[in-house]
Amino acid sequence: MSAKITLGHGSGGRLTQRLIEDVFMPHLKSAALDEADDAARVSLGSGQLVATTDAFTVRPLFFPGGDIGKLAVCGTVNDLVVCGAVPKCLTAAFIIEEGFETDTLALIAENFARECRNARVEVVAADTKVVERGKGDGVFITVAGIGSLQAGADLGTGRIAEGDAVIVSGDIGDHGAAILLARGELNIQADIASDCASLHDLVLPLLAQFPGAVRFMRDATRGGAATVLNEIASKSGHRVLLEEERIPVKPQVEGLCEMLGLSPWYLANEGTIVLIVDKQAAPAVLRRLRSHQLGRNAAVIGEILEAAQAPAGVYLQTPSRGRRILDALVSDQLPRIC
Repeated sequence: MSAKITLGHGSGGRLTQRLIEDVFMPHLKSAALDEADDAARVSLGSGQLVATTDAFTVRPLFFPGGDIGKLAVCGTVNDLVVCGAVPKCLTAAFIIEEGFETDTLALIAENFARECRNARVEVVAADTKVVERGKGDGVFITVAGIGSLQAGADLGTGRIAEGDAVIVSGDIGDHGAAILLARGELNIQADIASDCASLHDLVLPLLAQFPGAVRFMRDATRGGAATVLNEIASKSGHRVLLEEERIPVKPQVEGLCEMLGLSPWYLANEGTIVLIVDKQAAPAVLRRLRSHQLGRNAAVIGEILEAAQAPAGVYLQTPSRGRRILDALVSDQLPRIC
């Protein structure tokens, strides 16, 4: 009997990876897809572009700090910038459910356009489709993005080396926590907003100011920072050691997680990235991040250890100086967060 798709297959965790490897890669295999990055480099003549595509199915459509329109732009822009690209243009497809209010759709379109202006990208093509009532959950958005590779951008897990610093650009878990509360399924009140933001002005200047020092970047969306770090360990072949006391987490998010038995490590972010940076340059990179409003809570949270003799992994050093494995989730703590 054929296996069935579950919500966990959209989590960004191990189920997602298995779905990609077992169902899609045998048919869509290419050198670009093999890299498994958020965006792909595409050579056109003498120039090099970066392309990405993403779909957004967040529930609810509006949440503290954003909505599906803003999220769709930020998520696509950030996938480009963490690959070292200057975002240039987007295409968008809106899948709308029959009966959805046009005023609400117009507000989503307005917020989509506002974030495009903020990120300095232009929408160059768009499409709409309408599905039957009860088949679309309001509206879904699919976005493709094109950017130009910034001069000097040389990023990849193959450049990661022993001793490199692990940096997060801000507090972890804000988006996932905000979505959880916005669903109204829990009788919990907390002042938590999504960190949803386009990070072009935070990230791209780093590559120009510190050429060669930034080894790799990834936005910590589905599956949170823990999932990104496990991907880094797996692809680079290195062990990653983190210090629990250094992790920037808002008290409200930490308290919510403790109450519900969740971990902020696995909650999604939409305005926080993980960076692997040369150890010598790390203090200067950290100061530069903190000088920007979106990076004011940036922190060095760990380091890259030697290449693993056994399977690579992520280890968390506790305040008592013990170590435990920070594994990748099979599924997600919270589906439909982006």
